[in-house]
Amino acid sequence: MIFAVVVVLVIALAVTAPYAAQATQGTEIFLPAYAAADFVVEITTAALLFATFQVRRSAPLLILAVGYLLSALLVLPWALTFPGVFSSLGWDYGLQSTAWIAAIRRIGFAGAVVAYAFAGSTWVLSRPEKWVAGCVALICVFVAATIWLAMVRVDSLPAFMADARHTTVDWRTIPATALVLYALGIATVLARRRSMLDIWVSVVLFSLVVEIFLISYLAGAVRLSVGWWSGRFFGLAAAGTMLLVLLAETIGSHTRLAQAAAREQRARRNRMVAMEALSASIAHEINQPLASMVTNASAGLRWLARHAPDVGQAEAALRRIVEEGHRADKIVSGIRTMFLKGAQERVAVDLKCVIEEALAKTASERALADVEVETVYPRRTPMVTCNPVQLLQVVSNLIDNAIDAMKEQSGRVRRLTIRIEDGEPGEVNACFTDTGPGIEASDTERIFLPFVSSKPDGMGMGLMFCRSVIEAHGGRLWVAANGSAGAAFCFSLPAADEAPQAHPHEP
Repeated sequence: MIFAVVVVLVIALAVTAPYAAQATQGTEIFLPAYAAADFVVEITTAALLFATFQVRRSAPLLILAVGYLLSALLVLPWALTFPGVFSSLGWDYGLQSTAWIAAIRRIGFAGAVVAYAFAGSTWVLSRPEKWVAGCVALICVFVAATIWLAMVRVDSLPAFMADARHTTVDWRTIPATALVLYALGIATVLARRRSMLDIWVSVVLFSLVVEIFLISYLAGAVRLSVGWWSGRFFGLAAAGTMLLVLLAETIGSHTRLAQAAAREQRARRNRMVAMEALSASIAHEINQPLASMVTNASAGLRWLARHAPDVGQAEAALRRIVEEGHRADKIVSGIRTMFLKGAQERVAVDLKCVIEEALAKTASERALADVEVETVYPRRTPMVTCNPVQLLQVVSNLIDNAIDAMKEQSGRVRRLTIRIEDGEPGEVNACFTDTGPGIEASDTERIFLPFVSSKPDGMGMGLMFCRSVIEAHGGRLWVAANGSAGAAFCFSLPAADEAPQAHPHEP
């Protein structure tokens, strides 16, 4: 974009150059409109720069804002004192007032840009509100002094105008000085290039260089000529370019701020959902050992309440309660470590042993539901890398879900088939196939979401927990249809090299 702007400026200069010295007639009427547009653009640019300075507190931004404010405030008296523009209103301040205001405006802005270029990027000012107020007050005083000098004391100053349109020899020092300052500013800014704003400042300075060449050299410093008007529009384009850049940066900053706020809100909602999911997962997973503890405690009480208390059976029930208490503790620890990255203990585990232990724990439930179990294991027991406690919970959940799905089925054999087989290279698959009602095709992904359950009294956390655990171990969990009836839940885990086998209760 910067390259395109520079190319357009060069082309416009080349097109305008042959006609630069040609005089125009009756174009004074357009000068108030030009001055008003220039004032609005530059005062808006100054306001944006002051606002940006209050946020960043960077001294170069304050200096650049002061330059634009000075240029904006001086363009109005420059237009009001221009010969022949407001003469019908009785405003005639002579030939020299406009030229002196223009000279101070041009040199003042060029000096501000050079000061911006040389100012250190690490210059950070505290209490920016007071700096802005002080600089605005200082510029207003300077502008008032300039107007007084140009209108009241102009006779004591060198003459810059020979007549209403032609300049004197003394005027030549003004564009030459401005060119030197602009060139110095361009060289300094491009050599340092602290930010994208520096690059655009150099483009603005290049536009002003083109303006001076058109007005003071190609047009012969003749007022209201084609080159003079072309140069004015180049200056207006330069001011507009900086304004557009600042507006784009401001809009971009607000957009990024709004996006950051939206991301923060989403992150907060996600944290709330995660906390709900975590608490529901704990409640869901710990419900099984708690229910078993209550059952064993009730059985122990009954054995002790008999006419001839059976201490042996009561002692066995108490041992089972202790085991379930340890199991509940391991479940909570497993869930907690699942949400702590880098805190998981991974060992080589015999997948067949994990499945057999889960089947042993659900033997009574399967008997009550009249569910048959068929296991298909390979000849050589596969080993997987995982956290054994968490894997046991996953297998137990899948078995419990299969039993619950087949409880209400009648007229059909209730069979749970568990199969271990090789998966993708380096993976081991385990599938749990039931003969229940199955899963709708549209729900194959939805059932893994938190708080989604097909059971009337379900919490919708079991499958979410299972998928979280499996994916945390580098595996996958999916569901597929089992022919005309039932569903198959399968998961894959990374295969492990031969290593000492870990028991699920010894993580």
